[in-house]
Amino acid sequence: MESNYSESIADKILFEPVRSGANRLCISAAHATPSMASWLLTTYDERGMGEVTIELVIESVVNDGIDQYSHEGFKELQKEYSGKGRGKFTCSYLHQPPTSKKNSFIWLRGDDPVQAFNCSYDFTQASLLRSQRGSFNARMAVFAYKLYEKMVDRTIYCTHSEVDDYVVIKPTDSPLSTGGDVLENCILSFLTRTGEPGTKSGLNWGQRNKRNRNEAYIPLPSKIAKSGFFPLNKQHFLVVTDDHHTLQLRVEQQNDKAITTPSSNALLGEYFRNRLGLANGAYVNANDLKSYGRTDVTFYKIDDEQYYMDFSIEVGGRDGGR
Repeated sequence: MESNYSESIADKILFEPVRSGANRLCISAAHATPSMASWLLTTYDERGMGEVTIELVIESVVNDGIDQYSHEGFKELQKEYSGKGRGKFTCSYLHQPPTSKKNSFIWLRGDDPVQAFNCSYDFTQASLLRSQRGSFNARMAVFAYKLYEKMVDRTIYCTHSEVDDYVVIKPTDSPLSTGGDVLENCILSFLTRTGEPGTKSGLNWGQRNKRNRNEAYIPLPSKIAKSGFFPLNKQHFLVVTDDHHTLQLRVEQQNDKAITTPSSNALLGEYFRNRLGLANGAYVNANDLKSYGRTDVTFYKIDDEQYYMDFSIEVGGRDGGR
């Protein structure tokens, strides 16, 4: 789906400056999602632009706070992209007014501002990748960056040990404990028609040649892939698990048959092997799943970029699937 972005607002704001030599993107966004940040960092890697640094400031937090799921997603990304040898990512929350009430994207080459935009597009996939409506205009880069620096003085990193003293982090209940309407959901099986997981696919995707044996994906039936339940075109979605982990996932492979962890295909395999009580890289068979208590996993759709994944053995987590 890369070609679909070539003439879009996303390409003009997020990719053309990199091709012109810019390597540092400073964003002040009214609203932002960790899935958008994850998508952009992964796309830079996949397009050979992996040295780009992204510095994100989220303005809405000063008035609205931030939900726990999104907060954990941003924290995981900042930790993941803090090392050497790849692009870097930081996320800060504005905790003192005023807000700019604008979305600004400011590009630098090293420490020199070279290009800047004001736009109506939030830093979300729904806005930047799927919306056909909005506006943007170029700004003087040096002036825009000075305003951004002043705003940064009133922010705190999402990973700061005292962040919850400065901003409201709103707890989010599990969709299974709210007692209200059941969210749209689907159940995905790990078993093939043989009654076993795939020998070199699904949870055993890495069981071949010199691959990382933890590599895995969740098989996605064509009917569900086409239903609109999950975002396609390699867009990311944040998943919160029943045991309080966060994962960035996406749908990929031919015919959209697989749900993977795009930053590393092994993360999903490590996660499920740990839940099953298996060693890293172990081959997964049907008896392992049955001994655990279930052979499938349930996804609940919170919104287009956030889901809840239930792999618990409680019966309530398996009701009402597609």
